[in-house]
Order: sequence, then structure tokens, then C-alpha cells
Amino acid sequence: MAFVGLTRAATKAHLARAALEAICYQTRDVIDAMAADGGLKLTEMRVDGGITANNLCMQMQADVMQIEITRPLVAETTALGAAYAAGLAVGFWSSTEELTSQWQQSRRWKPDSASKLATTGYVNWKRAIERTLNWIE
Repeated sequence: MAFVGLTRAATKAHLARAALEAICYQTRDVIDAMAADGGLKLTEMRVDGGITANNLCMQMQADVMQIEITRPLVAETTALGAAYAAGLAVGFWSSTEELTSQWQQSRRWKPDSASKLATTGYVNWKRAIERTLNWIE
């Protein structure tokens, strides 16, 4: 991990914000690579897990990716998916369509088209990544 552009004025809040931005930029890098390989462009991203409780991070993710982000009512969908798979296996649910109908949205974030996170912020992120490559032998 590297923090680029720190000054003596940087606070814990600046470091926390940088960590959240890194999560969002890394996610964009992965999604952009998937889109390039698959030829599909995402119009919405469904999220889950503990970080989704951070509303600031979710808004930043929407701004960085310039797509809508939606959080389910049940944030830990990995565990829920395992339960669904078990339920399908023993016949508790009859089909995947029945499971799909169970999904409910908790909250949705719309991207701010004026946000600098998706433009200059992302360019600076890429520059920072380049600067961290090959610095050690």
C-alpha cells in the first residue's frame, strides 16, 4: 500500500478517505477490465458486504463509475446465497426464479455527473499506481 501526495497537514480523516477512494478506484479497474473482455458495459452495480454500510463509500463508488449502485436489504448476500443453494438442494425452493423474486433493494445511489472522482480523480489514481510500480528490485 502506498499513500501518494501526503503532506504534514494530512489527518486520519484524509487517510480514511484515501482508503475509501482506493476501494472505489480498484473496483472500477476490475469492472473496466471485465467490460473490455466481455464487451458489455455495466449500467448498475449491485453491492453487498460490510463496506456497503458506509453510505459515503457507496456514493463515491457511484461517482467513480458513473453508474447507479444498489444495496440489497440483506447486506451479506454471500451467506444468503449459500442458504439459497442449500434450500434449492433440499427442495425448500422450487426454482432460481423463486429466489430471484426474494431480492429487495435497501438503498440506491445515483452518480453525480459533476464529481471529479470519475475524471481527474481517476486520472490521478492511475498516475499514482504507475509511480508505485517497479520501485523495488
